[in-house]
Amino acid sequence: MNGRHKAIAAAFKLMATTGADRWSRGFAQGAGVILTLHHVRPHAPQGFSPNALLEITPEFLDTTLWLIRAEGYDIVSLDEALLRLQQPKRGRFFVALTFDDGYRDNVEHAWPVLAKHGVPWTLFVTPGFADRTARLWWLELEEAIRVLPRLDVVLPDGRFSARTETDSEKSRAFDKLYWRLRRGPEELLLSAISELAAEAGIDPAALVERECLPWETLRALSGAPGVTIGAHTLTHPMLAKHDAETARREIAGSKARLEAELGMPIHPFAYPVGDSGSAGPREFALAQEAGFVSAVTTRPGHLFAEHAEHLQALPRVSLNGLHQNEVALRALLSGLPFWLRNRGRKLDLA
Repeated sequence: MNGRHKAIAAAFKLMATTGADRWSRGFAQGAGVILTLHHVRPHAPQGFSPNALLEITPEFLDTTLWLIRAEGYDIVSLDEALLRLQQPKRGRFFVALTFDDGYRDNVEHAWPVLAKHGVPWTLFVTPGFADRTARLWWLELEEAIRVLPRLDVVLPDGRFSARTETDSEKSRAFDKLYWRLRRGPEELLLSAISELAAEAGIDPAALVERECLPWETLRALSGAPGVTIGAHTLTHPMLAKHDAETARREIAGSKARLEAELGMPIHPFAYPVGDSGSAGPREFALAQEAGFVSAVTTRPGHLFAEHAEHLQALPRVSLNGLHQNEVALRALLSGLPFWLRNRGRKLDLA
């Protein structure tokens, strides 16, 4: 856990100690919240785990669902969440659960917990992952750095070199290179990581095969009670980094492909990466144009009545794997961290 995450943990603890996570609910909590999850799987201790924030344990998922219910909150489907934005139930705070990318562990480890609690959930699927043609580039980068003792990458803005012999060196190198590549064109990011993966002997398609659900499982899952399938583009690009036609094809194409493969209408959409640098007003309009009833970002925040007029730009709150404890969870459900971050603004649409 780096300094930033330690500061976040300290802030959560302060909110609990002062009771702020309770007395702030009247103005910070809103009508409900959509939670973002990725991996759910047993903890496997590793010194170098830069993507650990994207995974929680089945035990913490169980704790999360138990605590939500203990607080008297309703766990609802994404469709029901939209309905409650438009037709509020006073005093009934709601929580909707969403899982991005379509990972195998969502079925193997998350679904049994969800079924035990009898709660609905939405799985956002990228057809390219089911096809084994899209790339989990953030995982490729992790696996390459895990193998390589040194990085030497030639980039347009200069060479990136770093020793990666120890776990701490690997963590520092990942963080620096990841964000340097994220700031540039996605084509450059994919090219640079391809070179590192090749140097380390990493097979990108094998990683996708290992991590992501195949079509046959998705077809079976799509008819299961309580499960909603949503679209997550064709190949998981950061849409705002591409031209309008590419973004339109990725958004509308994912809906068409999933409907053809699963034989059912697809109503919700999730923007890959989902921050302001990956999805903005253009993408919100394209999602509406493609016929999606709703679309979710990863811009952090709770849902307020005002979001009923902006259903293609809904915020979510991530269950961060680096903060798997009740103190953090209560803070997230209070809405206070996001009210402070957004300076009291309910909408973040720019």
